[in-house]
Parts: sequence; structure tokens; C-alpha cells
Amino acid sequence: MKPGWMRFWVRGSAVAVALVLSVLAGAQTPKATAKKTAVHKANELTLAGLRPGHDSKGHAIRLYGNKYRRAGNLESQLVLIDECKEQLLAIDTDTAQKIQVIRVGHVPFRADCVETPPSLWKTGFGLRLDDPTAKIVRLYGPPDSKSPSSKGGQQLELWYYAFDWAGPDVPQVMEVLCTAEEVGKPGRVVEITLAAPSL
Repeated sequence: MKPGWMRFWVRGSAVAVALVLSVLAGAQTPKATAKKTAVHKANELTLAGLRPGHDSKGHAIRLYGNKYRRAGNLESQLVLIDECKEQLLAIDTDTAQKIQVIRVGHVPFRADCVETPPSLWKTGFGLRLDDPTAKIVRLYGPPDSKSPSSKGGQQLELWYYAFDWAGPDVPQVMEVLCTAEEVGKPGRVVEITLAAPSL
């Protein structure tokens, strides 16, 4: 091999070795990458199988009118009571009888009933009355706000979710009233409200 070619080969080999070493070093010490933690968000469309802003009062009556006792008789509201589960379903409508607000809550009513299946009055994602507050976060992510509230003399927390980020054609607001979490005792859902307009 001629001296010129020898110098070129040695230099080329040295470059190749340096390149291989740098690749191996890079493989052994990967660069730290910042992980972005995505906040889980989900918008709710239905409560008790009804969709505010879309379904009518007549649809709600067809679904539940023969199964539960009606309370009151207002043109703009429908209130149904599940006597076995001590729950009520209240629906507010507009002048065209389109559902605007749906609320599920407890009612102090006692009836002797045999064991019944879980309530049908749940959100589309499966949130029901008496569920632990941890389930709310698992389904919808952290609330947009939490504030102290009360009902019937009971101190509660109001969890507020705004769904305007999902577009104008979905229910815009969900409010969940909960008992406060205590040591060794999780908070529980006591009322759920889903509304087409802002509350």
C-alpha cells in the first residue's frame, strides 16, 4: 500500500471509530426528554339516557312515565320519583318542550321494596348517585372548579365542569354535588345536573 493511501486509510478508520463510539455512547446515555402529562378530559352528553338541548319532554315520558311516580304538574318541568331508590329525576324544558336541564338527586321517601337493579339514572359515562368522588375524576378529569355548597343543612362540595371546549352542540355544563372527603371516608355523589345552556 502506498504511503498516501496508508495515511488516508488511517484517518478514515479513526473517523469511523470515533463515529461508532459516539453512537454507542449516545445509545448508552439516552437524552432526557420532558414528558407532557395530558389532562384527561371528557364531555358528558346524557343523564338518565336523555340529552339536554336535543331530547323532548315527551321522550322522557315515554322512557319513564309508566315506571315512576310523577310529582307536580308544571308545563315546563317533569319530576319523577323512584320510590325504591329514594331518587328523583327533574327535567326543565323550554317553551318548545325541549329538555334544557336534567337533575338527578335524592328524595326523602321510604318505600318497602325488594332488591332492585342499579338505577338507570346515570350519566353516559356511568356516574351514579352515591358513587365515590374518585370515580368523577377517573371519568371526567379534575373539575374546572370546586366550591363549598350546602343542601338541606348538609355541608357539600360543588364540582363544576364546563364543556364549551367540545363545541356548542353538546351539553355545556355539568355540576356534581358531593359530600366532602373525610379521613378514611371518601366523598360521595349526592346530586348530578347536566344542562344545555350555562347554569
